[in-house]
Amino acid sequence: MTTVTAPATTATTAPATVASQTAVDFNMFLKLLTTQMQNQDPLKPMDSTEYTQQLAQFSQVEQTVKQTGTLADILAQLTTQNMAQASGFIGRDATFDSAVAGLSAATPARWGYAAPPGATLTGTITDAAGVKVATMALDPGNGDVRWDGKLDDGRTAPAGAYTLSVAGTDARGQAVSVGVTSIGRVTEVLGSGGSVTLGVNGVQQALGKLHRLAASE
Repeated sequence: MTTVTAPATTATTAPATVASQTAVDFNMFLKLLTTQMQNQDPLKPMDSTEYTQQLAQFSQVEQTVKQTGTLADILAQLTTQNMAQASGFIGRDATFDSAVAGLSAATPARWGYAAPPGATLTGTITDAAGVKVATMALDPGNGDVRWDGKLDDGRTAPAGAYTLSVAGTDARGQAVSVGVTSIGRVTEVLGSGGSVTLGVNGVQQALGKLHRLAASE
């Protein structure tokens, strides 16, 4: 099932509400100011400087709220445009600069890794709470890991987000750097809070972390 979810509208609702209330308060302030000026004692005129300052402050607030609402509208439009473009990724295999991958009953969690040739590698998988659930020896160099959820105790892990970390050492026993990416098929595009994410095997991946797209296998 593939879905594209529209961005939430709460970003524009709040500025609109504030703008409406500000307009009411601004008009009320003008009425009060006019009434006070009309009924002031000619022998003891009120200081209009303070009223002028308040009027300027109200005007600034009104302009700020209008600008905020405009920016929110622009952000929503950009999010919608990004979603429309990202919808073309649905059904394709994507690689993300992320060590987090999704596991479901039907699809294993999948990662790629890149390490120096000849390094001794050990992979560790942790769940969303950071608890280690599985370990494995990995082939040196660049490789691909597909985990079906089998735990060290023989049970099967529940569906969810899991993280792969890879520790490596060279022939001299020195630690080496290993890059890890997550791989999966895009099934959903979600826009929320001005950002766009891609749903991959039950996990939302940031569009900005997208590293590679390929035709589905």
